[in-house]
Amino acid sequence: MENPRNMVGPQVRYLRNHRGLSQPKLVEVLQRSGWDISRDTLAKIERQSRWVSDFEVVFLAEVLKVALLDLFPAGEVSEKARSFVSRLERQLS
Repeated sequence: MENPRNMVGPQVRYLRNHRGLSQPKLVEVLQRSGWDISRDTLAKIERQSRWVSDFEVVFLAEVLKVALLDLFPAGEVSEKARSFVSRLERQLS
């Protein structure tokens, strides 16, 4: 994509597929977790055509059962950002 609006979309798609989840099934799990999201919105996130807020990234990580940093492309997260996310994860635990 020429001007992606998020960094996590491709990894969300990969993890969803790897877990054998369809978009509607992942949306169902996200909705049960408290995020009112549609299948169309998830598709836009995966295509990187929709911006993703910080709380949405937390929802995605929790539902997909991965660390927050696992949603970001390897090598594209600075050490400063990595340190911040690690502190955030400790606070959420």
